Amino acid sequence: MEEEKLLAILRLQKSKAVGDILAKKLIVNVGDVSQIFKEKATTLSKINGIGTHALKHLFDAENVKLAEQELKYIQDNNISYSYFLEDDYPTNLQHCIDSPILLFKDGNLDFSNNKIISIVGTRNISSYGRNFCNQFIEEISEYNPIIVSGFAYGVDICAHKAAIENNLQTIAVLAHGFEQIYPKVHKKYINKVNEKGGFLTEFWSEEDPLRENFLKRNRIVAGISTATIIIESAAKGGSLVTADIANSYNKDVFAVPGRTTDIYSKGCNNLIKNNRAHLLNSASDIVKMLNWDVHQKPKVIQKQLFMELNESEQKIYDLLHEKGQQLLDVISLECNIPIFQLSSILLQMELKGITKPLPGKMFEIV
Repeated sequence: MEEEKLLAILRLQKSKAVGDILAKKLIVNVGDVSQIFKEKATTLSKINGIGTHALKHLFDAENVKLAEQELKYIQDNNISYSYFLEDDYPTNLQHCIDSPILLFKDGNLDFSNNKIISIVGTRNISSYGRNFCNQFIEEISEYNPIIVSGFAYGVDICAHKAAIENNLQTIAVLAHGFEQIYPKVHKKYINKVNEKGGFLTEFWSEEDPLRENFLKRNRIVAGISTATIIIESAAKGGSLVTADIANSYNKDVFAVPGRTTDIYSKGCNNLIKNNRAHLLNSASDIVKMLNWDVHQKPKVIQKQLFMELNESEQKIYDLLHEKGQQLLDVISLECNIPIFQLSSILLQMELKGITKPLPGKMFEIV
Protein backbone atom coordinates (compact mmCIF):
# COMPACT_ATOMS: atom_id res chain seq x y z
CA MET A 1 0.00 0.00 0.00
CA GLU A 2 1.22 3.51 -0.81
CA GLU A 3 2.49 5.50 2.16
CA GLU A 4 0.07 8.37 1.45
CA LYS A 5 -2.91 6.02 1.52
CA LEU A 6 -1.85 4.29 4.75
CA LEU A 7 -1.24 7.67 6.38
CA ALA A 8 -4.73 8.81 5.38
CA ILE A 9 -6.28 5.62 6.81
CA LEU A 10 -4.44 6.17 10.09
CA ARG A 11 -5.59 9.80 10.24
CA LEU A 12 -9.16 8.70 9.63
CA GLN A 13 -8.87 5.96 12.25
CA LYS A 14 -7.56 8.45 14.81
CA SER A 15 -10.21 11.11 14.19
CA LYS A 16 -12.52 11.50 17.17
CA ALA A 17 -16.25 11.43 16.43
CA VAL A 18 -15.53 9.48 13.23
CA GLY A 19 -16.29 5.81 13.90
CA ASP A 20 -15.90 2.95 11.47
CA ILE A 21 -19.35 3.36 9.90
CA LEU A 22 -18.87 7.07 9.32
CA ALA A 23 -15.34 6.48 8.04
CA LYS A 24 -16.70 4.04 5.44
CA LYS A 25 -19.34 6.56 4.38
CA LEU A 26 -16.59 9.10 3.77
CA ILE A 27 -14.53 6.63 1.74
CA VAL A 28 -17.52 5.56 -0.39
CA ASN A 29 -18.71 9.08 -1.12
CA VAL A 30 -15.28 10.59 -1.80
CA GLY A 31 -14.06 7.54 -3.71
CA ASP A 32 -10.58 7.21 -2.21
CA VAL A 33 -9.36 7.50 1.36
CA SER A 34 -6.39 9.68 0.35
CA GLN A 35 -8.76 12.20 -1.24
CA ILE A 36 -10.79 12.78 1.96
CA PHE A 37 -8.27 15.19 3.46
CA LYS A 38 -7.96 17.07 0.17
CA GLU A 39 -11.69 17.81 -0.03
CA LYS A 40 -13.22 21.04 1.19
CA ALA A 41 -15.06 20.84 4.49
CA THR A 42 -18.17 22.26 2.82
CA THR A 43 -18.18 19.34 0.38
CA LEU A 44 -17.75 16.74 3.11
CA SER A 45 -20.46 18.34 5.25
CA LYS A 46 -23.04 17.33 2.64
CA ILE A 47 -22.42 13.64 3.39
CA ASN A 48 -25.08 12.21 5.66
CA GLY A 49 -23.79 11.94 9.22
CA ILE A 50 -20.84 14.31 8.84
CA GLY A 51 -21.58 17.13 11.24
CA THR A 52 -19.56 20.10 12.46
CA HIS A 53 -18.13 18.13 15.39
CA ALA A 54 -16.88 15.30 13.16
CA LEU A 55 -15.37 17.74 10.64
CA LYS A 56 -13.53 19.61 13.38
CA HIS A 57 -11.76 16.47 14.53
CA LEU A 58 -11.28 15.13 11.01
CA PHE A 59 -8.92 17.99 10.18
CA ASP A 60 -7.25 18.14 13.60
CA ALA A 61 -3.55 18.83 12.96
CA GLU A 62 -2.57 16.68 15.94
CA ASN A 63 -3.92 13.62 14.10
CA VAL A 64 -1.38 14.15 11.32
CA LYS A 65 1.48 14.07 13.81
CA LEU A 66 0.13 10.99 15.58
CA ALA A 67 -0.53 9.18 12.30
CA GLU A 68 3.03 9.87 11.13
CA GLN A 69 4.40 8.44 14.39
CA GLU A 70 2.31 5.28 14.04
CA LEU A 71 3.26 4.93 10.38
CA LYS A 72 6.94 5.02 11.40
CA TYR A 73 6.29 2.33 14.01
CA ILE A 74 4.57 0.15 11.40
CA GLN A 75 7.43 0.58 8.94
CA ASP A 76 10.23 0.16 11.50
CA ASN A 77 8.70 -3.01 12.96
CA ASN A 78 7.38 -4.53 9.70
CA ILE A 79 3.84 -4.66 11.09
CA SER A 80 1.34 -6.37 8.81
CA TYR A 81 -2.09 -4.85 8.32
CA SER A 82 -5.32 -5.38 6.40
CA TYR A 83 -7.49 -2.64 4.91
CA PHE A 84 -11.20 -3.46 4.82
CA LEU A 85 -11.46 -3.04 1.02
CA GLU A 86 -8.58 -5.39 0.20
CA ASP A 87 -8.64 -9.15 -0.36
CA ASP A 88 -6.53 -10.10 2.66
CA TYR A 89 -9.12 -8.65 5.06
CA PRO A 90 -11.12 -11.42 6.84
CA THR A 91 -14.18 -12.07 4.67
CA ASN A 92 -16.65 -12.66 7.51
CA LEU A 93 -15.61 -9.44 9.19
CA GLN A 94 -15.80 -7.53 5.92
CA HIS A 95 -19.54 -8.19 5.91
CA CYS A 96 -20.01 -6.37 9.24
CA ILE A 97 -20.87 -2.71 8.76
CA ASP A 98 -19.03 -1.56 11.90
CA SER A 99 -15.87 -3.63 11.35
CA PRO A 100 -12.53 -1.77 11.69
CA ILE A 101 -11.28 -0.03 8.56
CA LEU A 102 -7.77 -1.25 9.43
CA LEU A 103 -6.52 -4.34 11.30
CA PHE A 104 -2.99 -4.97 12.50
CA LYS A 105 -1.71 -8.57 12.31
CA ASP A 106 1.07 -10.63 13.81
CA GLY A 107 1.92 -14.30 13.34
CA ASN A 108 0.93 -16.83 10.67
CA LEU A 109 -2.67 -15.98 9.95
CA ASP A 110 -4.50 -17.74 7.12
CA PHE A 111 -8.14 -16.86 6.45
CA SER A 112 -8.60 -19.17 3.47
CA ASN A 113 -10.32 -21.65 5.80
CA ASN A 114 -13.98 -20.62 6.19
CA LYS A 115 -14.57 -22.87 9.21
CA ILE A 116 -14.04 -20.27 11.92
CA ILE A 117 -15.55 -20.45 15.41
CA SER A 118 -15.18 -18.03 18.31
CA ILE A 119 -15.09 -19.41 21.84
CA VAL A 120 -15.62 -17.04 24.76
CA GLY A 121 -16.79 -17.11 28.35
CA THR A 122 -16.06 -16.27 31.95
CA ARG A 123 -12.63 -15.45 33.36
CA ASN A 124 -13.55 -17.72 36.29
CA ILE A 125 -13.74 -20.97 34.35
CA SER A 126 -14.69 -24.04 36.39
CA SER A 127 -13.41 -27.59 35.96
CA TYR A 128 -16.70 -28.33 34.17
CA GLY A 129 -16.11 -25.52 31.67
CA ARG A 130 -12.44 -26.39 31.19
CA ASN A 131 -13.19 -30.07 30.58
CA PHE A 132 -15.95 -29.21 28.10
CA CYS A 133 -13.72 -26.76 26.24
CA ASN A 134 -10.85 -29.24 25.94
CA GLN A 135 -13.09 -32.13 24.88
CA PHE A 136 -15.07 -30.00 22.43
CA ILE A 137 -11.97 -28.71 20.62
CA GLU A 138 -10.47 -32.20 20.50
CA GLU A 139 -13.68 -33.53 18.92
CA ILE A 140 -14.03 -30.67 16.44
CA SER A 141 -10.36 -30.81 15.42
CA GLU A 142 -11.02 -33.38 12.67
CA TYR A 143 -12.80 -30.59 10.74
CA ASN A 144 -9.72 -28.34 11.10
CA PRO A 145 -11.53 -25.15 12.17
CA ILE A 146 -9.86 -21.89 13.19
CA ILE A 147 -10.40 -21.14 16.89
CA VAL A 148 -10.83 -17.46 17.78
CA SER A 149 -10.84 -15.94 21.26
CA GLY A 150 -9.66 -12.90 23.21
CA PHE A 151 -6.46 -14.11 24.95
CA ALA A 152 -7.98 -13.28 28.37
CA TYR A 153 -8.13 -15.34 31.54
CA GLY A 154 -10.43 -18.34 31.83
CA VAL A 155 -12.29 -19.64 28.80
CA ASP A 156 -10.24 -17.56 26.32
CA ILE A 157 -6.81 -18.92 27.13
CA CYS A 158 -8.24 -22.42 27.63
CA ALA A 159 -9.57 -22.32 24.05
CA HIS A 160 -6.25 -21.06 22.65
CA LYS A 161 -4.25 -23.74 24.47
CA ALA A 162 -6.61 -26.52 23.42
CA ALA A 163 -6.40 -25.36 19.79
CA ILE A 164 -2.59 -25.42 19.93
CA GLU A 165 -2.58 -28.89 21.51
CA ASN A 166 -4.80 -30.15 18.68
CA ASN A 167 -2.66 -28.51 15.98
CA LEU A 168 -5.37 -26.00 14.99
CA GLN A 169 -4.88 -22.42 13.90
CA THR A 170 -5.89 -20.04 16.69
CA ILE A 171 -6.42 -16.29 16.52
CA ALA A 172 -6.17 -14.02 19.56
CA VAL A 173 -8.04 -10.73 19.18
CA LEU A 174 -6.48 -8.10 21.43
CA ALA A 175 -8.04 -5.10 23.18
CA HIS A 176 -4.77 -3.14 23.04
CA GLY A 177 -1.76 -2.41 20.84
CA PHE A 178 1.15 -4.75 20.09
CA GLU A 179 3.47 -2.93 22.50
CA GLN A 180 1.18 -4.01 25.37
CA ILE A 181 0.18 -7.44 26.59
CA TYR A 182 -2.79 -8.24 28.78
CA PRO A 183 -2.79 -10.15 30.98
CA LYS A 184 1.00 -10.08 31.36
CA VAL A 185 1.03 -13.65 32.68
CA HIS A 186 -0.06 -14.81 29.20
CA LYS A 187 3.11 -13.46 27.61
CA LYS A 188 4.49 -17.01 27.76
CA TYR A 189 1.89 -18.13 25.21
CA ILE A 190 2.70 -15.54 22.53
CA ASN A 191 5.18 -17.66 20.57
CA LYS A 192 2.91 -20.72 20.59
CA VAL A 193 -0.06 -18.70 19.34
CA ASN A 194 2.09 -17.14 16.61
CA GLU A 195 3.29 -20.57 15.48
CA LYS A 196 -0.27 -21.88 15.11
CA GLY A 197 -2.02 -18.66 14.11
CA GLY A 198 -1.49 -15.19 15.45
CA PHE A 199 -2.86 -11.94 16.82
CA LEU A 200 -5.26 -9.31 15.52
CA THR A 201 -5.98 -5.83 16.84
CA GLU A 202 -7.46 -2.58 15.60
CA PHE A 203 -5.60 -0.59 18.26
CA TRP A 204 -2.40 1.37 17.71
CA SER A 205 0.88 0.13 19.11
CA GLU A 206 0.87 1.94 22.46
CA GLU A 207 -2.88 1.67 23.16
CA ASP A 208 -3.57 0.43 26.70
CA PRO A 209 -6.10 -2.31 27.54
CA LEU A 210 -8.85 0.10 28.53
CA ARG A 211 -12.28 -1.16 29.57
CA GLU A 212 -14.02 0.28 26.50
CA ASN A 213 -11.47 -1.41 24.23
CA PHE A 214 -12.62 -4.83 25.38
CA LEU A 215 -16.17 -4.02 24.31
CA LYS A 216 -14.91 -2.86 20.90
CA ARG A 217 -12.79 -6.00 20.63
CA ASN A 218 -15.88 -8.17 21.12
CA ARG A 219 -17.37 -7.13 17.77
CA ILE A 220 -14.27 -8.47 15.98
CA VAL A 221 -14.48 -11.76 17.86
CA ALA A 222 -18.15 -12.09 16.90
CA GLY A 223 -17.80 -10.82 13.34
CA ILE A 224 -14.76 -12.76 12.20
CA SER A 225 -16.31 -16.17 12.84
CA THR A 226 -19.09 -18.30 11.44
CA ALA A 227 -20.43 -19.07 14.90
CA THR A 228 -19.82 -17.96 18.48
CA ILE A 229 -19.76 -20.36 21.42
CA ILE A 230 -20.29 -19.29 25.03
CA ILE A 231 -18.74 -21.67 27.57
CA GLU A 232 -19.85 -20.52 31.03
CA SER A 233 -21.00 -17.00 31.83
CA ALA A 234 -22.58 -15.27 34.79
CA ALA A 235 -25.94 -13.52 34.32
CA LYS A 236 -23.98 -10.47 33.10
CA GLY A 237 -20.62 -10.34 31.39
CA GLY A 238 -18.58 -9.49 28.33
CA SER A 239 -19.21 -12.84 26.67
CA LEU A 240 -22.95 -12.10 26.65
CA VAL A 241 -22.19 -8.82 24.86
CA THR A 242 -20.29 -10.86 22.28
CA ALA A 243 -23.31 -13.15 21.92
CA ASP A 244 -25.61 -10.15 21.38
CA ILE A 245 -23.28 -8.74 18.73
CA ALA A 246 -23.09 -12.12 16.96
CA ASN A 247 -26.89 -12.28 16.95
CA SER A 248 -27.06 -8.77 15.48
CA TYR A 249 -24.77 -9.98 12.69
CA ASN A 250 -27.13 -12.92 12.03
CA LYS A 251 -24.41 -15.35 13.14
CA ASP A 252 -25.14 -18.64 14.90
CA VAL A 253 -24.63 -18.52 18.66
CA PHE A 254 -24.22 -21.62 20.84
CA ALA A 255 -24.21 -21.89 24.62
CA VAL A 256 -23.17 -24.72 26.92
CA PRO A 257 -25.93 -25.48 29.46
CA GLY A 258 -25.19 -25.97 33.15
CA ARG A 259 -26.90 -26.52 36.47
CA THR A 260 -29.40 -23.82 37.42
CA THR A 261 -27.60 -23.32 40.72
CA ASP A 262 -24.21 -22.60 39.13
CA ILE A 263 -23.43 -18.87 38.96
CA TYR A 264 -21.34 -19.23 35.81
CA SER A 265 -24.00 -21.19 33.96
CA LYS A 266 -26.77 -18.63 34.43
CA GLY A 267 -25.75 -16.55 31.41
CA CYS A 268 -25.64 -19.57 29.10
CA ASN A 269 -28.90 -20.97 30.44
CA ASN A 270 -30.62 -17.62 29.91
CA LEU A 271 -29.35 -17.39 26.32
CA ILE A 272 -30.81 -20.81 25.58
CA LYS A 273 -34.05 -20.09 27.47
CA ASN A 274 -34.61 -16.86 25.53
CA ASN A 275 -33.79 -18.43 22.16
CA ARG A 276 -30.66 -16.29 21.82
CA ALA A 277 -28.42 -19.34 21.45
CA HIS A 278 -28.54 -22.97 20.38
CA LEU A 279 -27.94 -25.52 23.10
CA LEU A 280 -24.48 -27.07 22.71
CA ASN A 281 -23.82 -30.55 24.10
CA SER A 282 -21.00 -31.69 21.85
CA ALA A 283 -19.06 -30.95 18.69
CA SER A 284 -21.66 -32.82 16.62
CA ASP A 285 -24.18 -30.03 17.34
CA ILE A 286 -21.92 -27.50 15.61
CA VAL A 287 -21.12 -29.86 12.74
CA LYS A 288 -24.82 -30.47 12.00
CA MET A 289 -25.95 -26.87 12.43
CA LEU A 290 -23.19 -25.46 10.20
CA ASN A 291 -23.46 -28.31 7.65
CA TRP A 292 -19.80 -29.24 7.99
CA ASP A 293 -20.70 -32.88 7.43
CA VAL A 294 -22.38 -32.21 4.09
CA HIS A 295 -20.37 -32.43 0.89
CA GLN A 296 -22.04 -29.68 -1.07
CA LYS A 297 -22.06 -29.72 -4.85
CA PRO A 298 -20.21 -26.78 -6.36
CA LYS A 299 -22.55 -23.97 -7.26
CA VAL A 300 -23.11 -23.62 -10.99
CA ILE A 301 -22.70 -20.00 -11.96
CA GLN A 302 -24.39 -18.74 -15.07
CA LYS A 303 -21.58 -17.86 -17.44
CA GLN A 304 -23.49 -15.55 -19.71
CA LEU A 305 -26.48 -13.34 -19.20
CA PHE A 306 -28.93 -13.12 -22.03
CA MET A 307 -29.49 -9.42 -21.48
CA GLU A 308 -27.55 -6.21 -21.56
CA LEU A 309 -26.22 -4.82 -18.28
CA ASN A 310 -25.38 -1.19 -17.71
CA GLU A 311 -22.05 -0.21 -16.14
CA SER A 312 -23.29 -0.27 -12.53
CA GLU A 313 -25.13 -3.57 -12.94
CA GLN A 314 -22.04 -5.13 -14.50
CA LYS A 315 -19.88 -4.02 -11.57
CA ILE A 316 -22.31 -5.58 -9.10
CA TYR A 317 -22.63 -8.77 -11.11
CA ASP A 318 -18.85 -9.15 -11.44
CA LEU A 319 -18.39 -8.66 -7.67
CA LEU A 320 -21.05 -11.22 -6.71
CA HIS A 321 -19.77 -13.60 -9.38
CA GLU A 322 -16.25 -13.44 -7.97
CA LYS A 323 -16.90 -13.30 -4.21
CA GLY A 324 -20.35 -14.84 -3.73
CA GLN A 325 -22.82 -13.47 -1.18
CA GLN A 326 -22.07 -9.90 -0.11
CA LEU A 327 -23.49 -7.40 2.35
CA LEU A 328 -25.27 -4.36 0.91
CA ASP A 329 -22.74 -1.99 2.47
CA VAL A 330 -19.80 -4.01 1.12
CA ILE A 331 -21.28 -3.93 -2.40
CA SER A 332 -21.63 -0.18 -2.05
CA LEU A 333 -18.00 0.21 -1.02
CA GLU A 334 -16.54 -2.25 -3.53
CA CYS A 335 -18.51 -0.88 -6.48
CA ASN A 336 -18.33 2.76 -5.34
CA ILE A 337 -22.11 3.17 -5.59
CA PRO A 338 -23.95 5.18 -2.88
CA ILE A 339 -26.46 3.15 -0.87
CA PHE A 340 -29.49 5.15 -2.05
CA GLN A 341 -28.60 4.38 -5.69
CA LEU A 342 -27.51 0.81 -5.02
CA SER A 343 -30.85 -0.22 -3.49
CA SER A 344 -32.68 0.84 -6.63
CA ILE A 345 -30.17 -0.91 -8.93
CA LEU A 346 -30.38 -4.16 -6.95
CA LEU A 347 -34.17 -4.04 -7.13
CA GLN A 348 -33.98 -3.72 -10.93
CA MET A 349 -31.51 -6.62 -11.07
CA GLU A 350 -33.84 -8.70 -8.89
CA LEU A 351 -36.75 -7.98 -11.24
CA LYS A 352 -34.55 -9.09 -14.15
CA GLY A 353 -33.84 -12.36 -12.33
CA ILE A 354 -30.12 -11.62 -11.91
CA THR A 355 -29.78 -11.23 -8.14
CA LYS A 356 -31.80 -12.05 -5.07
CA PRO A 357 -31.85 -10.60 -1.54
CA LEU A 358 -31.00 -12.70 1.51
CA PRO A 359 -31.55 -12.12 5.24
CA GLY A 360 -29.27 -9.56 6.88
CA LYS A 361 -29.04 -7.23 3.83
CA MET A 362 -27.07 -9.84 1.90
CA PHE A 363 -27.32 -10.37 -1.87
CA GLU A 364 -26.24 -13.08 -4.29
CA ILE A 365 -26.51 -14.07 -7.95
CA VAL A 366 -29.54 -16.18 -8.79
